[in-house]
Amino acid sequence: MSKVEDVKAKVEAGKSKLVPGLVQEALDAGDAPQAILAAMIDAMSVVGEKFSKGEIFVPEMLIAAKAMAKGVEVLKPSLAGDGSTSLGTCVIGTVAGDLHDIGKNLVSMMIESAGFDMVDLGVDVPAEKFVEAAKENANVKLVACSGLLTTTMPALKEAVATIKGSGLDVKVIVGGAPVTPEYAAEIGADAYAPDAGTAAVKAKEVIGA
Repeated sequence: MSKVEDVKAKVEAGKSKLVPGLVQEALDAGDAPQAILAAMIDAMSVVGEKFSKGEIFVPEMLIAAKAMAKGVEVLKPSLAGDGSTSLGTCVIGTVAGDLHDIGKNLVSMMIESAGFDMVDLGVDVPAEKFVEAAKENANVKLVACSGLLTTTMPALKEAVATIKGSGLDVKVIVGGAPVTPEYAAEIGADAYAPDAGTAAVKAKEVIGA
């Protein structure tokens, strides 16, 4: 098994104590930082898929995300040094009336690992606050809105409408347990992600990266 494959397997298994050392070994062996990062993103996509199918649960997903975060810490200096620039800034938050943050935190970590700078507004975020953050921060290209409760679906709709009506040139990605691709399209979002792994892929796709 190559070092990169080993990193991927250990992230998938949530071995956060082993991942940093393996990432360093892969770098020392001459593997490209981007290839190592891509392997870790692939691992989280697998984890996300298993989570979506109910094969694993939130604790396992968080353990894998933590393992990836540890690996990314080791990679960051190399990624910064290989001339790879940020894809832009992503503003993320859970919409007004919703206090769930586990899914949002996972998505934030995944989108950051895909190459974005993150501005996390936390939970219970009013629609206007997404717009303010997009105006206040440099190079915002994406706004990610999360809603985990059926009762907060109208708040998600309002958030998308407010961002879209602000005149800002940003893309909006939405997700959360009750959200469907159809609902995302209906409220005018540019993309929908069913899980954290998909969110990272969609984030890049939607800004044309």
